[in-house]
Amino acid sequence: MLLYIHVPFCRRKCRYCAFYSEASAPGSDARLASWASALLCEMRREAEALGHPSLRTVFFGGGTPSLLSPSLVGAVLDAAAGLFSLDAQAEISMEANPESMNEEKARGFRLAGVNRVSLGVQALDDALLAALGRVHDKKTALSAYSALRRAGFHNVGLDLMWGLPGQSVDNWKAQLAEAAALSPEHLSCYGLMLEEGTPFFRERENLRLPAEEEAAAMYEEGGALLEAAGYAQYEISNYAKQGFACRHNTGYWQGEEYLGLGPAAVSCTGNERRSNVADLEAWLSAVRQGKRAASVERLGFTEKAEELVMLGLRTAQGLDLAAYRALTGRDFEKDNAALIGELLRRAMAGKKDGRFFLTRKGMLVSSAVMEQCFERIPEKPEGAA
Repeated sequence: MLLYIHVPFCRRKCRYCAFYSEASAPGSDARLASWASALLCEMRREAEALGHPSLRTVFFGGGTPSLLSPSLVGAVLDAAAGLFSLDAQAEISMEANPESMNEEKARGFRLAGVNRVSLGVQALDDALLAALGRVHDKKTALSAYSALRRAGFHNVGLDLMWGLPGQSVDNWKAQLAEAAALSPEHLSCYGLMLEEGTPFFRERENLRLPAEEEAAAMYEEGGALLEAAGYAQYEISNYAKQGFACRHNTGYWQGEEYLGLGPAAVSCTGNERRSNVADLEAWLSAVRQGKRAASVERLGFTEKAEELVMLGLRTAQGLDLAAYRALTGRDFEKDNAALIGELLRRAMAGKKDGRFFLTRKGMLVSSAVMEQCFERIPEKPEGAA
């Protein structure tokens, strides 16, 4: 099983971000203490309900987990080790922001048990960072990366964004080249999404976004640049050196069960997906009362089939055609013959070793491809009464 822990605190909300968090000053100890206490209560309850399963990965996401103290992170990991069977070689990941990471904290997180850090750089360009509403500048980002290396981290990823207002293809490629020259083990490259409820969404009419052709060039040419630098693309937005693909996220895409703790965290176990309320006070109140404040989605045949297709086509490895047949009783290639033929002709897809996959060019339109595939999924398994 995979364990996700949501840390709902940020120093300041960024202008593009739709993830649940609240702006919190570093000294807001009372809020952090309340969250931590409730988190451990929720962890104990869920561990018992699930029968204390084995954990393959732990992932601290947010928000800004690096706002936590190393001692608190260590306490959470100690609790997880006591309540679950934590694999000796478990991947323990933490998202971090540059402004809250220095060598002392990095050493503390490493001693606490964290062995992988995903650093939210977002851009190596001060003008773009300011436009995004980031707290840090380029110098701070580079300093944080160096601090992680000096602290002994050997699995560090950088998160970057493309398709930003005022950004050019050359600017994006120059940033990627600079990032690759630092030799991180992992790079996550996300295209800007205008999410409802964010300042960017409200200002969308006035944003000078790259044209569709420019955005496509950023994705395709950027991916080729990283490939030439030794990074293999293993998912729509993720690239890694050999052996350094994120095991936690790969587990999601391979359909493993996962437990999410904290406000807005999502769990998927058995035949249900449960989403905790995206409200710190409501979540705290529910946990204190021994209740769950969460919405529950029952995963029937259709939902499982759609998820199999969606998760498979997100990855470079692609959809396992035998797994699709086993679940649905249908032949994916026959049901989607016209679509697959067109994608193959346009070099947007391929087939290998019993899998159907999208190429980098095809991944640009993955959402549209998935929607067409969903339309051909039967309402129940072939041959079912």
